[in-house]
Amino acid sequence: MARPPGSPDATRGAVRVAVVAAALLIGAAVHPGRAASVHPDRWPAGPRNLLIHADTERFIDSLMANMTLEDKIGQLIQADIAFVTPREAAQYRLGSVLAGGNSAPYGHLRAAPAEWLQLTNAYRRAAAGTAHPAIPPLLAIDAVHGNARVRGATIFPQNVSLGATHDPDLVRRIGRATAAEVAATGFDWTFAPTVAVARDVRWGRSYESYSEDPRLVARLAAAMVDGLQGTLGTPDFMAAGRTIATVKHFLGDGGTEEGRDQGDDRASEETLLRVHAAGYPPAIDAGVLSVMASYNSWHGIKMHANAALLTGVLKDRFGFNGLLVGDWNAQEEIPGCTKFDCPTALDAGLDMFMAPDSWRQIYRNTLAEARAGVIPAARIDDAVRRVLRVKVLARLFARGPEGPATKPPSLAVLGDPAHRALARQAVRESLVLLKNNRGVLPLDPKGRILVVGRAAIDIGQQCGGWTIDWQGDHNTNADFPGATSIFAGIRAQVEAAGGHAVYSADGRYTRKPDAAIVVFGEHPYAEFEGDRETLEYAPGNHRILEIMRRLRGAGVPIVAVFLSGRPMWVNPQLNAADAFVAAWLPGSEGGGIADLLLRGPDGKIRHDFHGRLAFSWPATVMPVRFAADGSVSGALFARGYGLEYAKPARVGRLPEARHAGADVNGPQTLFARGHVTAPWSIYLDDGLATVRMTLPDQVAPARHLSVRVDSGGAHATWTGGGWSDLRIGGRAVDLSGRADHHVALQLRFRVASPPTATVRIGPVCEAAYAAADPDGRGARCGAAHPPMLDVTHAFAAARSGSATVLTLPLRCFADAGASLVRVAAPLSIDTAGRLSVSLIDARFVRARGAQPCPPAADAPAR
Repeated sequence: MARPPGSPDATRGAVRVAVVAAALLIGAAVHPGRAASVHPDRWPAGPRNLLIHADTERFIDSLMANMTLEDKIGQLIQADIAFVTPREAAQYRLGSVLAGGNSAPYGHLRAAPAEWLQLTNAYRRAAAGTAHPAIPPLLAIDAVHGNARVRGATIFPQNVSLGATHDPDLVRRIGRATAAEVAATGFDWTFAPTVAVARDVRWGRSYESYSEDPRLVARLAAAMVDGLQGTLGTPDFMAAGRTIATVKHFLGDGGTEEGRDQGDDRASEETLLRVHAAGYPPAIDAGVLSVMASYNSWHGIKMHANAALLTGVLKDRFGFNGLLVGDWNAQEEIPGCTKFDCPTALDAGLDMFMAPDSWRQIYRNTLAEARAGVIPAARIDDAVRRVLRVKVLARLFARGPEGPATKPPSLAVLGDPAHRALARQAVRESLVLLKNNRGVLPLDPKGRILVVGRAAIDIGQQCGGWTIDWQGDHNTNADFPGATSIFAGIRAQVEAAGGHAVYSADGRYTRKPDAAIVVFGEHPYAEFEGDRETLEYAPGNHRILEIMRRLRGAGVPIVAVFLSGRPMWVNPQLNAADAFVAAWLPGSEGGGIADLLLRGPDGKIRHDFHGRLAFSWPATVMPVRFAADGSVSGALFARGYGLEYAKPARVGRLPEARHAGADVNGPQTLFARGHVTAPWSIYLDDGLATVRMTLPDQVAPARHLSVRVDSGGAHATWTGGGWSDLRIGGRAVDLSGRADHHVALQLRFRVASPPTATVRIGPVCEAAYAAADPDGRGARCGAAHPPMLDVTHAFAAARSGSATVLTLPLRCFADAGASLVRVAAPLSIDTAGRLSVSLIDARFVRARGAQPCPPAADAPAR
């Protein structure tokens, strides 16, 4: 991969200071006026020596005595399998290798389990062949709901589902089954569980949270850690078939403003402690070996740079003696850092960089800084000791004091029938019955049942994100051998009872059914790509609702099964259904839904609903609100709500007015970490033709512009000599409501070479992508030569190689005369001169206070 300018092998020599904005247009990543203090002495003190054992520490002493500084720095770095070979990992003595969300053996996402095991064994063999002391690497994977990256594994319900079970013992058993399937493929470290307390479920990671209730999160966090690692203080702890757990993300990721992924948490210190830190002390007490730092900031300070919380609270106050690992290149978000160089993070308490594609440069820079004394030797040794401590406790050393681990499980454990039965039980216990008017449920399996909706036959949709790949949105049923779709589960039980089950995508039928089960919900997403402005289900798309109303008009009883990673505003669908089931994201065992919806062949109820809401269900399209005392307002169904067959209740007609205040629906993130958010794409326009990029990792040229996209961003180079345009666009959206409600377009970028001519930013109207205009040369929004904003100064003032934030209120575009009603490209950057810049991310945020607008720019010569 090409090196960003200013980053290669040269040492920076000192910890950098924050980027100073050269113009009011540039928003600082740290907000000095809003910083909040941390008082570690106010946080509860934990056990000081929970993971400390004399024989372990003596063994670590002997290892470190024979390690060079190069060996030590290598142990502090984690690379991704897509960017490091086994030989390179051994040569640099890297402490860990991970399989990131879109990484797989030899680039094959659908690799067989044997290929995963072959790859992990290759890294181990390479490390074992190095000179003394041979230190095995930690091999990590995101097994967040079962070992779901691997085909054929048991895919358990997502955390949002498990929270609804309120059952720590069930969660513990799921952890044990997951650990066995992870260990079978050669991994010894999983980045789970997430212990965020999600308070605004517009957040795209809400399904990774167990609950909005910190007490429930605390109970389930400890149970999952115990399940994954085994019980601390017993021979079962980190025995064969166990895997290192990671509680994440420290700290406050569930409390960011407006549920914005990687955003700013502005809670008080007391709320941070009482709510968002709730899962950490019980997980530490359970012996968790790893904690992952969070992308988010707290009062403007990025967590990866927050020494008061990482060291003062987590390590010194909570007594955590395990390994603190970073998130994917998160060090680059710290002011003064790049993804290739960040002593600030180590100084703050980070023990291991997750540097998937930047490992080589960060190794060299960190080594040079350690030699120069920029990073204290004591801090280096403490971090190395923590890494080695985890490796010893995980029994990775054949000659360590714990002795060699016994043989790990074989690949036959993947999808083990007992694990699938456990997952099916978890589905049954997680379903929440929101409505059952007229006692429609349970259905008679001897009748004629119509099953409606694509989601009923799509196993990928019922599994959600972090399944096979990062987003989980490119899978087919063939990727889930042994799994059961919701329709297949219903059909099997209906046919076994002598009834008849028919699938229809659109609800049409030739013979009137006795009942219709309509399955619908969210499509898979992960992280920021799941962020939303409101909680309205499918705004502007009423197809499922129209089907339900048509069936209801025909006198067919309707059972709605709603798949989602969070509670959502579905009042119209609730009104159209006789019965409504919140099924969350059930995973691979769709048959568990049929277990509850259908009576047994003998006509008796086999299973009753036991699931209870772990999140308040919103009464409007906006999320519920939490008072300082934890009380909730704005809920339609309170946390803890859930009907049973044994305890029926009637739900009356619900209001269907949106109560949103403005039409601000749509993704908040346009582009981040090398991915554009649907429905948009990246386009290059050079005045003659428009090129649409196919991501990821494509290099696309135009006459005066070339763009390369990877996980670090969109790296654009304008060569000068003529006008060229970089756009993120696609389906037309209405941004006028966002402009009225103080929303801004925010870019984070890194300039490699400054502009030599005017740089402009503005929207592109719908005509630019009309079918009648295939070259994309339609008029821009507002006029033939439309108003755009001159941002030359912001790009020219940006410090080379450092991340800079540019915040442009949408009202600035409107004030300049641009129409924001039908915008096909929310972001367009153009120049006729030379410029080299990496766009790290682009998203919509709330504008803070009165921000000045840059001047309108003249149209460049075409």
